[in-house]
Amino acid sequence: MSMQRPFPAPMRQGFIAGYLEALALVERLHRLLLDVIKDEFERVGVLEINPVQALLLFNVGDHEVTAGELKSRGYYQGSNVSYNLKKLVELGYMHHQRCEIDRRSVRVRLTPKGREVRDVVADLFERHADGLQDKGVIDHAGLEDITSSLRRMERYWSDQIRYIY
Repeated sequence: MSMQRPFPAPMRQGFIAGYLEALALVERLHRLLLDVIKDEFERVGVLEINPVQALLLFNVGDHEVTAGELKSRGYYQGSNVSYNLKKLVELGYMHHQRCEIDRRSVRVRLTPKGREVRDVVADLFERHADGLQDKGVIDHAGLEDITSSLRRMERYWSDQIRYIY
């Protein structure tokens, strides 16, 4: 049984090429973000944690969370988040405490040292947002368009994992 494609072959090939370019760009942007954070940390003298750990601190923010919650939010892979949380606790950036109800679960929150790192990342992101606007790189409407498109792709991929496999 042959499946009918919604577009003629040349249009379909163009769409596939655009999709692959978008995927590559998302990957490059993530790596660049980590490099930008690394450079900022070198500039301010924060050298004992890596950019992934810094983003983890930023994403935890003022919340108290479990590793499972961070994974379910889609920020991190399982072993990656466990390793990084352990390192951040050892280095004094996070407090950890076993849950009273489920002793297997550990809740974490930032220490004052962790909040300092979170603030460095927040300040960096704020400077970048201001720079993007001031230099006319992107305006509010353009940012909303990008975000909306990325959320639709996220939903599509999530549905693929949930319902297809």
